[in-house]
Amino acid sequence: MGSSNGGCEAGLMSNTDSWRLLKCHAEEPGEVPHLRELLADSKRCEKMFAEYDGITLDYSRQARGGALRRTRSRCPFGADAAPVQCASSRTMSLLFKLAEEARVADKIGAMFAGEHLNNTEDRAVLHIALRSAKTDTFYDQGRNVVPDVQAVLDKIRIFSEAVRNGEYLGVTGQRLTNVVAIGIGGSFLGPAFVHTALETDPTAQVRAAGRTLSFLANVDPEDVSRALKGKNPETTLVVIVSKTFTTAETMLNARTVRQWISQSLGPEAVCKHMVAVSTNLESVSAFGLDPSNAFGFWDWVGGRYSVTSAVGILPLALQYGFPLTERFLAGARSVDRHFASAPLKDNLPVLMGLLGVWNTTFLKSPATAILPYCQALSKLAPHMQQVSMESNGKGVAVDGSQLPFPAGEVIFGEPGTNGQHSFYQLIHQGRLCPCEFVGAAVGQQAVYLDGEAVSNHDELMSNYFAQADALAYGKSAVELRAEGVAEALIPHKTFTGNRPSLSLLVPQVSAYEVGQILALYEHKIAVQGFVWGINSFDQWGVELGKVLAGKVRTTLSKVRKDNQPAKEALAAAGFNYSTSRLMNTYLQQIQAQRQGLQYSEVFKSPFQGFCTDADECEAVFTKV
Repeated sequence: MGSSNGGCEAGLMSNTDSWRLLKCHAEEPGEVPHLRELLADSKRCEKMFAEYDGITLDYSRQARGGALRRTRSRCPFGADAAPVQCASSRTMSLLFKLAEEARVADKIGAMFAGEHLNNTEDRAVLHIALRSAKTDTFYDQGRNVVPDVQAVLDKIRIFSEAVRNGEYLGVTGQRLTNVVAIGIGGSFLGPAFVHTALETDPTAQVRAAGRTLSFLANVDPEDVSRALKGKNPETTLVVIVSKTFTTAETMLNARTVRQWISQSLGPEAVCKHMVAVSTNLESVSAFGLDPSNAFGFWDWVGGRYSVTSAVGILPLALQYGFPLTERFLAGARSVDRHFASAPLKDNLPVLMGLLGVWNTTFLKSPATAILPYCQALSKLAPHMQQVSMESNGKGVAVDGSQLPFPAGEVIFGEPGTNGQHSFYQLIHQGRLCPCEFVGAAVGQQAVYLDGEAVSNHDELMSNYFAQADALAYGKSAVELRAEGVAEALIPHKTFTGNRPSLSLLVPQVSAYEVGQILALYEHKIAVQGFVWGINSFDQWGVELGKVLAGKVRTTLSKVRKDNQPAKEALAAAGFNYSTSRLMNTYLQQIQAQRQGLQYSEVFKSPFQGFCTDADECEAVFTKV
């Protein structure tokens, strides 16, 4: 990977000629064309559109740099780095050269071939196999995994149809119309993204009539209360998502909900009202579940890439029916095939990934905003926040050497037009944050009021088109003076513009397009990791906090369960002064608020102080 020349480790991409050229290009002296000039060049803009299967990508608003002022750079490449008229075309040419040196095409091929790109865990990266057609082949260690995937999908289809048509009933003979999915991280964020995207789709609404789907992720009991609000245990089916059936937060939530079911319906109800997405059948059985109601997935599926596995497909099929989840999988499969086969210059995920590298590493943008002009996609940014930041939030290369450049995007976002009234002030006049606008030609809900200039959806999309241009063009002091703006206000009302963005447009937001958008972003993030030379498929950074939490958990148990004095327990644990003091304050406040510290004093029942509706809360409030 990359050149062996340079002062750092040989494998680093920053040692390659293409990387150095891009760095020089980003730091070229003198003024660079402003986006308002670049957008006047229709031939340039025409080259910066890419289309595939109904998706349109417009990246013509990507500037060479984020500001007009440039620091003088010492570039060793002479004429190759000289300023050019059409800066962004030069940028793209250099980015494609970087992709070649990073062997992006080879790495895409390796991923689809089942090579173990996740080198630290010695695993293939085959979430693409989860949405494969029956005739496709994907291999892990010489074994075609597609039949295994299809077997799980068939099992989901049979089970979900049995639940939905009333063939599979609860212990009291009632239909199971309320599903609660318990999982955290990718086991929550991915399924919640898709569910939210489908909730207001007319076809999905018809198929979900009379049913509810809720998610329980946070170990905070307030989240339990919200997930179970208004639920009747007799009509509730719980899906526990944990590959090993050992995830601490998920299993504590599962035990909590199991107690809720047992307390109401008896322990024998658990195996009928709870099912699992797990490969640990022994633990599933020990928990009290029927192993035949366990739906598997594999080590080559990372949690944040698992929504197209049983992790997402089971709860979504229970809510919307299996045929709709097939459309979702088909949309993802379409983009997978495009990613695997399209030339780099026409490859939508590759284009998005390369531009992300340019903005993050070379222009040093502090964050990227994902801005869907579609309320149904309100969970897109939170899901991609995990997929991107857990995948690419790394400080070392694949070979373990330290990265001498910034990698990983800080992702945030909110649907338009809500975001416009929240953080657009910063992206227009504050720090440089590249934006990714996502819009749909046809909205899920059609509303036009007689006498209005445009429909509600056209009003929304008017802002989608306008905001990208506002960021690009800005507004100058000359324009403000021509409008008669007071001189004292001109600095405050000036918009520099030249703020990069790209725009995605899809025909509509149905299950198919949701699958396309998911795969598009998953692959964009993989491309960035390929270029940065990092492992985008492990997540060791999440482990340390879990280990330290175990030490805190043990100490709290000694104090609140075993009645050990707090001062003694904290001293024995060896925490630093700050942690000891804060934990001591925590325990003192519990003592003051609950009139007791030990669990035996505070909790008279497993759900002391727990409530899910107004009547229950009022009853609890009078007791506590």
